Amino acid sequence: MGVTEAAQIPKQRGEQQLDIAVRYAEERHWDVFPGTWLEAADGAEHCSCGDLRCPAPGAHPTRRDWANQATGSAGVARRLWSKQPKSSILMPTGRTFDAIDVPESAGFLALARLERMDLPLGPVTCTPDRRMVFFVLPGAAHKIPDLIRALGWAPGSLDLIARGEGHFVAAPPTRIGGRGAVQWARRPTPANRWLPDADELISPLAYACGREAAAARARLA
Repeated sequence: MGVTEAAQIPKQRGEQQLDIAVRYAEERHWDVFPGTWLEAADGAEHCSCGDLRCPAPGAHPTRRDWANQATGSAGVARRLWSKQPKSSILMPTGRTFDAIDVPESAGFLALARLERMDLPLGPVTCTPDRRMVFFVLPGAAHKIPDLIRALGWAPGSLDLIARGEGHFVAAPPTRIGGRGAVQWARRPTPANRWLPDADELISPLAYACGREAAAARARLA
């Protein structure tokens, strides 16, 4: 992969979206594509799509064929963001990685358990809507329902979403309206360039989501 100690996706404060998008493609070999962006008007920020009720302002694709636009070429990424430097950074799942999306509280619980058990861990993001996204090897989305059943849960009973082919995630430091920016909970480093398999993470993640579901039921009782 050619990733060295320099390939740590360094601090993003003050950096341009273009440089960060190029770095994801160049240093991690992740596909990227530009999404919408935020525009200031009437003292507020609105999505460039023009929909004042946009559910993901500044963080969704600009075209229906976004999957064809995604690129792993640093040069192509540079050209794409040069056209609109404020574009959000979106990454398709199902190619170089899949993503496991869980509530933030469950994610932090699982993260602590994974680290105590010294289990392999890839990059992890926190989103402004209080979700955590774990990067895993491609193919996870297809097998996670069976893995969850094997652990004794019905897949629909847990707030755990597997994102594979046909989906995407927003990459740091993409901002989602006035809610805030996507951030790294566990930053990409040379140590985690090889992503874990979903099999290695699913037990702590399912357990944490199960606890979250049980706590929610208790609050409603």
